[in-house]
Amino acid sequence: MKVKFHLPGLRANFPVNMLLVDMIKQVPEYFREGLEIASFFGEFPTSKWNGGRFNGGDQCSAEFVRQVIKAINAEGIPIRFTYTNPLITEEDLADPYCNFCLLEANNGMNEVIVVSPLLEEYIRECYPDYKITSSTCKEIKDIDELNAELDKDYNLVVLDYNLNHDFDLLKQIKKKEKCELLVNACCVPNCPRRGEHYRFVAKQEEICLANRNLPADKQIEMPTWYCEYGEKSSLYIKKNNPTNISPDEIWNTYVPMGFNQFKLEGRSANIFLLIDTYAYYFAKPEYRDEVRFMLTTNLQANKVITVSKPRKEVWP
Repeated sequence: MKVKFHLPGLRANFPVNMLLVDMIKQVPEYFREGLEIASFFGEFPTSKWNGGRFNGGDQCSAEFVRQVIKAINAEGIPIRFTYTNPLITEEDLADPYCNFCLLEANNGMNEVIVVSPLLEEYIRECYPDYKITSSTCKEIKDIDELNAELDKDYNLVVLDYNLNHDFDLLKQIKKKEKCELLVNACCVPNCPRRGEHYRFVAKQEEICLANRNLPADKQIEMPTWYCEYGEKSSLYIKKNNPTNISPDEIWNTYVPMGFNQFKLEGRSANIFLLIDTYAYYFAKPEYRDEVRFMLTTNLQANKVITVSKPRKEVWP
């Protein structure tokens, strides 16, 4: 069975993700059996419909959007827009930039993750060739509600990360092949502020876009998110979370159960954390160091990672 992974990022992570795809083709013996990259998910910032992670106000040009879509799709990999803003309004549906991105990728190959019923209805009506994924942001924990969601016209349903080790519930899922598991959530188990965080990101996007049309003295102050429960933890902290799924569990437990779709967080991750995460999840244990080294040195050679030399000084 193919073990399918959905990788984070269409902007900052694009070079790392493309390099990984090339390495899997060039040295497949370094990687776990059946590994397949099923999508790159995220947004081309700054997108009003974006959800989950705030990009800090970056913006992509039309040419960058076109080139990235073309490059990813040329590898046979779908782009999956993470349009999970929970505060979408009727007026927001006409956003020119988000509609431009959907039009550019409207080739029958690409996908959208949604949480807002309003946006979902709009995309189904105006862009019917897109595959639709139901977001983990819905936080569905009840088995009957989850099975009902899986019966709907979704390509995939991303499970709430708190269900990852609830095997009594997982066994009751009727359509395991339509489930996607978030394996490395940075949130603590049952984080009480998760929904609040999603809404906070939506407000940050709104403020960022509004400020572009305001003079300097009228700029709205950008609020900063702080969570007392912790966030942005390293791979080595996440591995100890009871909701984390290890690579051995993926191949030895979940795949035999009938699950084969897995999602990695990391759209806003430090590049070195992302490299470590990819080496940990994808490489065979005996080749993790080689994969980590190859990713790092190739990114340096392509000037994605820059190593500064000592500054010249004069003696005496």
